[in-house]
Amino acid sequence: MNQYDNHEFFAEYARMSRSRFGLEGAGEWSQLEPLIPVLSGKSVLDLGCGYGWHCAYAARKGAASVLGIDQSECMIRDARRRNAAPGVTYRICGLEDYEYPPECFDLVISNLVLHYIADLDWVYRKVLITLKPGGVFLFNIEHPTFTAGVRQEFSPDGTWPVTDYFYPGERKTNFLGHAIAKQHHTLTQIIMGLIRAGFQIEAVEEAMPPIQWRAQMPEEMKRPMMLLVRAKK
Repeated sequence: MNQYDNHEFFAEYARMSRSRFGLEGAGEWSQLEPLIPVLSGKSVLDLGCGYGWHCAYAARKGAASVLGIDQSECMIRDARRRNAAPGVTYRICGLEDYEYPPECFDLVISNLVLHYIADLDWVYRKVLITLKPGGVFLFNIEHPTFTAGVRQEFSPDGTWPVTDYFYPGERKTNFLGHAIAKQHHTLTQIIMGLIRAGFQIEAVEEAMPPIQWRAQMPEEMKRPMMLLVRAKK
């Protein structure tokens, strides 16, 4: 079963700031939004759409069609309830099960999903196929120095341990009181994989809390949690 369909876990996730307040409650949004291309009249695919916040945003910005896919039934149920909008379709489907029709989308976006995927190169190839010429792939993935951390938590002395960095693969961590399996990818794998697939890198940013949040989130300035990348076909 997908962890997000575990009702206890889903209830805990629903209490997070990003779950309650949407994009404005997500610390990376101030850096992610400027990377989104003009969406008026465009077609958008959201890989791992969750509650559908980015889908609804695309609709507000004039996208002609938006497809949000997620393998979690709970997420899609709530997306349809909370973020229904003209031109937006939600579908229960995993990233690895989607058919990726050729040259269908102007933008493929994926937020905090790819660190659950073992084979990034496979995803890159599929996204390249489904993008129209000149289309944009924009994603936010957990930063390699975050996924390489021991148990993904600070040590008692306040430092962030990084170990086995050059050994990609599964990492077991505790998230919201539940055991979660994620995939660690090195920076080289993330960036060079895109280049090898045929993408042109347009932007790379390490997410940090907005200035107004930093006093309440001092630990988030000690190491990056997320990596934002914009690439073009």
